[in-house]
Amino acid sequence: MARPFFRLQKFLRRTQFLLLVLTAAYLMTGTLLLLQRARAALPQGPRAPGTLQALPVATVALGVGLLDSRALQDPRISPDLLLDMDMLQTPLARLPSGLRWPRRNRSSVRRRWFHRFVSDPQGSPTLGPEAPRPPAHSQGTYLGCFSDEGQERTLKGAVFYDLRKMTVTHCQDACAERSYVYAGLEAGAECYCGNRLPAVRVGLKECNHECKGEKGTMCGAVGRLSVYRVDVLQPTARKRRTATYRGCFRLPENVTHAFPTALVQANMTVETCSGFCSQKEFPLAILRGWDCYCAYPTPQFNLRDSVDSALCSQAPPAQRLAGYCEVYQTPVQDTRCTDRRFLPSKSKVFVALSSFPGAGNTWARHLIEHATGFYTGSYYFDGTLYNKGFKGEKDHWRSRRTICVKTHESGRREIEMFDSAILLIRNPYRSLVAEFNRKCAGHLGYAPDRNWKGKEWPDFVNSYASWWSSHVLDWLKYGKRLLVVHYEELRRSLVPTLREMVAFLNVSVSEERLLCVENNKEGSFRRHGRRPHDPEPFTPEMKDLINGYIRTVDQALRDHNWAGLPREYVPR
Repeated sequence: MARPFFRLQKFLRRTQFLLLVLTAAYLMTGTLLLLQRARAALPQGPRAPGTLQALPVATVALGVGLLDSRALQDPRISPDLLLDMDMLQTPLARLPSGLRWPRRNRSSVRRRWFHRFVSDPQGSPTLGPEAPRPPAHSQGTYLGCFSDEGQERTLKGAVFYDLRKMTVTHCQDACAERSYVYAGLEAGAECYCGNRLPAVRVGLKECNHECKGEKGTMCGAVGRLSVYRVDVLQPTARKRRTATYRGCFRLPENVTHAFPTALVQANMTVETCSGFCSQKEFPLAILRGWDCYCAYPTPQFNLRDSVDSALCSQAPPAQRLAGYCEVYQTPVQDTRCTDRRFLPSKSKVFVALSSFPGAGNTWARHLIEHATGFYTGSYYFDGTLYNKGFKGEKDHWRSRRTICVKTHESGRREIEMFDSAILLIRNPYRSLVAEFNRKCAGHLGYAPDRNWKGKEWPDFVNSYASWWSSHVLDWLKYGKRLLVVHYEELRRSLVPTLREMVAFLNVSVSEERLLCVENNKEGSFRRHGRRPHDPEPFTPEMKDLINGYIRTVDQALRDHNWAGLPREYVPR
């Protein structure tokens, strides 16, 4: 009897060992596959609330529309490098009738953290002992390698990043389109523009990082710029931007103090004045008769009180005697608020920038970063936003190196992780349309007619409308310290509202910097052009559903001693 028992025990031991070997092999195979797929930066969406909160949208979650790693290599959807173009469009997946949206599991945050360790390092690999060559096909003139380690950048007029496809030509095109003379590339993936050369030239071999999208070509290094003079627009570039009319304004009392640079000549034109001020890197070109002034918006000349344009339409001799001037926006950027960095030390207060998707969170981040000078972080990772200059996207959301962290999360545990929060609320009708456009056509696109006319739009509204309500209710209930900001009020009264947000973040900023933000307020993620769908896509049943949620949120805000929703939210 002992012998059969011994054989059975021996067999079980061998089976256990075999299972252990097979498990180890399975884990190693999965790890290798994950390492390969993690090299593609997949944008993550927000996680919807749990089912315990009685939200149908919990099934909507965030894996919808993620691109496969092979799709990222498709040239038809490769990111466009110019600031005004959308870069990664994530189409909304078509779902069979009656099928709910899949919920993102909690491992997505862990995958994001793991991705940071397996993705490309910040610095590009060096090219060896020989300094890389400038591209033979570039129409710009290579000026050399320059140091960029000072307190303030010299080339800071326009900035963009691309971790996969940065080339010298694309950088030159972006700078030329904005009327800049110099284009500088740094660390293989960063492009900077300006009209003044950096002061310190270094050896050519110090610019030894390859361009991410152009092997064998120099794109600077860490703290080093490969600088080109942009002589003409490249054949692939879009048309050079021109000056934009801002209106007719009364001249300030002290013109010399308000307008630091001037040019006087007969037959002065808008093009001449704008070109002169662009060369001097001023965002405003001001015409009064034959006098051309260049300036920044200031508290003495803030461009808020325009007058009738007829007052500026007199002949030049008469206009010089009058106290009015025409103001034009030049193609160059107001650079007084473009410098940004991570916090010098870990923040003691962990602040969220919370909103429902489509409520303007990305735009609010743009305003906060330029107002405070510090990057904002994100609970998710969106490669499109990172390439547009949101460097905090790649920083871990709990690092506390950013001034605040974007989140669309709700639920008690997710909310109580933060010490305080700015709660951004937008009209649900606008938010739903904006988020549906983003899911179907990317950050800057519009959903095609087939998405609006099919089942996708009704299913989306039925799922997401309740989330809009529960998101606000949860943050009012569980948030420790809140500042409620309405998107519409931020649009209508930008500087006072932004000043309140910056004070909530415990950062002191000058009035000039806030005016700079106002001058650069749009950022890179505003949809332009004609809306291809019916401007009123909501059915009466949809309106009844949404209006009920509006009443609920309005009453909850009043119960928590906040002002109710703006009047434009009132059920229509």
